[in-house]
Amino acid sequence: MSPVLAGVLQVLALVVALGLAYRPLGDHMARVYSSEKHLRVEKWIYRAVGVDPNTRMRWPAYLRGVLAFSVVSVLFLYLLQRLQGSLPGSLGFVSIDPDQAFNTAASFVANTNWQSYYGEQAMGHVVQTGGLAVQNFVSAAVGIAVAVALVRGFAGSRTGELGNFWADLVRGTVRILLPIAVVGALVLVACGVIQNFSGIHEVGQFTGGPQQWNGGAVASQEVIKELGTNGGGYFNANSSHPFENPNGLSNLFEIFLILVIPFALTRTFGRMVGSLKQGYAILGTMATIWLGFTALMMWTEYAHHGPAFDIAGGAMEGKETRFGIAGSSIFAVATTLTSTGAVNSFHSSYTGLGGGITMLGMQLGEIAPGGVGSGLYGMLVMAVIAVFIAGLMVGRTPEYLGKKIGTREIKLAACYILITPALVLCFTAAAMALPTPPHSMLNSGAHGFSEVLYAYTSGANNNGSAFAGLNADTQWFNTTIGLAMLLGRFLPMVFVLALAGSLAEQKPVPVTTGTLGTHRPLFSGLLAGTILIITGLTYFPALALGPLAEGLAS
Repeated sequence: MSPVLAGVLQVLALVVALGLAYRPLGDHMARVYSSEKHLRVEKWIYRAVGVDPNTRMRWPAYLRGVLAFSVVSVLFLYLLQRLQGSLPGSLGFVSIDPDQAFNTAASFVANTNWQSYYGEQAMGHVVQTGGLAVQNFVSAAVGIAVAVALVRGFAGSRTGELGNFWADLVRGTVRILLPIAVVGALVLVACGVIQNFSGIHEVGQFTGGPQQWNGGAVASQEVIKELGTNGGGYFNANSSHPFENPNGLSNLFEIFLILVIPFALTRTFGRMVGSLKQGYAILGTMATIWLGFTALMMWTEYAHHGPAFDIAGGAMEGKETRFGIAGSSIFAVATTLTSTGAVNSFHSSYTGLGGGITMLGMQLGEIAPGGVGSGLYGMLVMAVIAVFIAGLMVGRTPEYLGKKIGTREIKLAACYILITPALVLCFTAAAMALPTPPHSMLNSGAHGFSEVLYAYTSGANNNGSAFAGLNADTQWFNTTIGLAMLLGRFLPMVFVLALAGSLAEQKPVPVTTGTLGTHRPLFSGLLAGTILIITGLTYFPALALGPLAEGLAS
């Protein structure tokens, strides 16, 4: 079997698996967030936290809940790292330095999971399991909660109410993420991923002395890092490490975990707004972009540009032989078109254009299908922009799902799409202009610029993957990327929840013969074009200095 055919079959297997999970998972999530009943364990949690899950919140109260929970989470995770040297189960590791502890706390609470440290050489069992793994669950649940709040804004009528943040947070964790994670962890263990609490072992004799290997609760953390589109690796090599991702089957299953909830949320959206066709339109846009990026990435990496590529069968540098070009390319596209950030290969070693594809996937806003929750609300904001553009074309007041898109709504949507590019480009410009940060670049020229641009793109878009080649464990990068992650996560949420509140206060307008059919393929095409044009105009100058210049020169 040819490597290209093997890659196509992997994509087809993924499509079939996602198609089988789409309806039951999407309907289940719709029932979870529409139910008025609380499970007994959920009641215990509400009582312990001291909140009333039946209180209806308008958008300012919902936002306060998101921010209050996230601030407490950052402080808790920061203190846990700073006290690691005094905690049991630390494997002898010392406490984490202040700038590194801030960066990691901001990273995991913001669902970014950017890591500028060596996992197996820095974090013990308590921090890994009691801190990082817990945030993998709750940060993902926060993202889904905000997306559901926006959907309620479209579905609501003159109430201004978006539900209850604490109920949404707990339900997302208890009824969705935990059950799937338990089953998924068992599958990963069956595939060969380790799950234990053993210490450090010295294994074999190698050049330079024995090699040290850590044990750990890897399968339970690996499953939620992919399922919750988090991405932080238990080991420094992330999902290319054989303890995290042993073989081709585990690799395909982990890609499935990355994509399953973001895609299924489009059916949840259709159920909650009362029109499955609207969900299918969003799904079609996401799937088209994802398949297009996957095909383009495989083409760039399989293309032969010399004797070395011919012998290897393609661009194999930086890729694991057990995954090959196809398994690596599919994983790279999935992880950068979502906010996952897990990697099973080193993106810095991809071809110039291949590295650019991974960057562009994040710069789209990670909406195809995007992170858990963040992908859906990002796509819905882009749908608001697309409807507004269509309204300008035909001279009608734009409407989406029966809600008028007026001045307030379009201003909030515009702020949403501008904040992340502003963070990426401003921080990149500052890093390149100052004398010290460029010293962290392994390479010079276009590739070195790509290392810095990728780092801030990954941080501000809450992706967390690394291009490799950049020494980001410095005070400058730990601090600025930490700020980019926090601002890139929570400022867009402010605009999303404000938009949801504005929509929820409106009375739906009736459908007329002049209403734009947002459930048709024509609108899906308009939406995809809007996404690509806005992203291209925003990032093209920066991309031209980095991956495009490198790709055209090779």
